[in-house]
Amino acid sequence: MRNWLLPEYIEDVLPAEAARIETLRRTLLDLFKVHGYQYVIPPMLEYMESLITGVGHDLDLATFKVVDQLTGRLMGVRADMTPQAARIDAHLLNHQGITRLCYAGSVLRTKPDGLAQTREPLQLGAELYGHAGVASDIEIQRLLIRALQAIGIDQLHMDFSHVNIFGSLIEASQVASQLEQELYAALQSKDQSSVAALSQHLDKTTREALLHLTELNGDKSILTKAEKVLPNTAAIKEALASLSQVSTALEGLDVTVSFDLSELRGYHYHSGIVFAAYAQGYKGPLALGGRYDEVGQAFGRARSATGFSLDLRGVVTALQPAKPNMAIFAPANDDASLSVKIDSLRADGQIVIQELSGFESNLDELNCDRKLVHYNSGWHVVAIDK
Repeated sequence: MRNWLLPEYIEDVLPAEAARIETLRRTLLDLFKVHGYQYVIPPMLEYMESLITGVGHDLDLATFKVVDQLTGRLMGVRADMTPQAARIDAHLLNHQGITRLCYAGSVLRTKPDGLAQTREPLQLGAELYGHAGVASDIEIQRLLIRALQAIGIDQLHMDFSHVNIFGSLIEASQVASQLEQELYAALQSKDQSSVAALSQHLDKTTREALLHLTELNGDKSILTKAEKVLPNTAAIKEALASLSQVSTALEGLDVTVSFDLSELRGYHYHSGIVFAAYAQGYKGPLALGGRYDEVGQAFGRARSATGFSLDLRGVVTALQPAKPNMAIFAPANDDASLSVKIDSLRADGQIVIQELSGFESNLDELNCDRKLVHYNSGWHVVAIDK
């Protein structure tokens, strides 16, 4: 066995890429901060009940499980930080008003997914608790757009849906759980023939509405069409009105918007608007988000909630390859004025690498393109001739 080999879909991040990821992480957290989002650091391990509460079977399958040697209880390595943030809001902070939280950290998943196809994504996210209106959905969506633009991603595209459209149809027709799951799967694949076959024993209104959902995808005009072909119920009218408000609110942000009313990602987890962000050069979504008002209930307090998360390691995959941060080389010298000069350069954010006595440094390996040279009674930075 080669002891240096890592498990499949687990990989090291080397210096240049690690430096860029950390710079972008800091950029995003600073952006979240000025928008009022407070940074939290949830634990890597929790009891399984907390980690998967309210988020369905998929997250259970994605979670690595271990036995706590102190209590004998089953614990999990977090696969998603969103439930942890909901727990902190509902149980620890216990604010009565609006709470804005953000987080950044590694998560571990049993199978690779996302843009980077890794089992160890670096998840960043922002969550807003305590507001049930579409205004908080719009705030979160605008923050996501600004975050991706701050990273350097342009030509953004946002795709929206609303899980209550499908949910209200299912509830009104009292569809059995097994049939609900089968219809959900058929709609996700836009398999109209399967939807037709599965809904043949439902009432005509529901059956026709489900068939229409497979075709209701495109620009804002789809919402107008949906108003004409879907049942005129309060839940559906409210869902379509919310989507229309979102479309209007995002105008002028240099982003295109589309709607896909059969997209039900996280249907058993989300409770309202859901969305995904895309951009040219990426094969899948850069970020996912939506409303999830019921998750906090398991932690003692149901709170209205909306948010998004992204895998920073995945997002940087389509950026230009990272270039190393270039450094200044300083000779091994005990001159006090050299130490003062080095400290001054480092205080300004410059990387200065001082040679160790008795060792000849390879300046290319150190990524040094400048050096400190003593002349005119002082130390000066000069370019290194290649």
